Amino acid sequence: MSEAKSGATGETVSDAEVQALAGRLSEVRARIAAACARAGRAPSEVTLVAVSKLKPALAVRAAYAAGQRDFGENYAQELRDKAQELSALSGLRWHAIGPLQTNKVKYVARAACAFHALDRLEVAEELSRRRLEAPLPCYVELNLGAEATKGGLSPDALPAFLERVRALPGLRVEGLMALPPPTDDAAEARAHFARLRTLAHANGLRGLSMGTTHDFELAVEEGATLVRVGTALFGER
Repeated sequence: MSEAKSGATGETVSDAEVQALAGRLSEVRARIAAACARAGRAPSEVTLVAVSKLKPALAVRAAYAAGQRDFGENYAQELRDKAQELSALSGLRWHAIGPLQTNKVKYVARAACAFHALDRLEVAEELSRRRLEAPLPCYVELNLGAEATKGGLSPDALPAFLERVRALPGLRVEGLMALPPPTDDAAEARAHFARLRTLAHANGLRGLSMGTTHDFELAVEEGATLVRVGTALFGER
């Protein structure tokens, strides 16, 4: 059995671990493809972001060896640390998908290929100031269910927010992101995804970051361009 080493720790990834992740990746991708077929879409229209939050860099290395390239992190410092440890992996892309404090913006500005939770002007301004490379693709987070425990703008605040952010250098608004209220009702979840799509298109946006392990197929059917899947790939945290 061959093994790949994780440089910073000396840990290794076995063939069995890579094969197990490859199997789970294949299953998730097949489900995405089936959802695309039901919606008359091409699977190439959807990017699978593997959410590696609270998982060791070794797990990311195994998924990378299995062919995955886009990874999502909720915490800016964890993104920074993994990006440093795995910097030798060519083509690996880090998506910052969680809320961001202004004092952690520098980590995302340096290491992320996209930011999926933009909902505060002060964060946008700090990202703009610190982003020295190509403009950072951003997804504005909306709080569709008016949930007090979640971040995100109200839909009514979106047009004015977009006007301010679009004027900032170093950022490029690609689309919208939302986490619908928890529900076992597929029709209710679908309605939230459809609403996000409608809001995006009404504001000249095409990117839709929506859908997680329990509902990504519905999200794809309603137009998701990125889905954030963790548990189905890496198991429970």
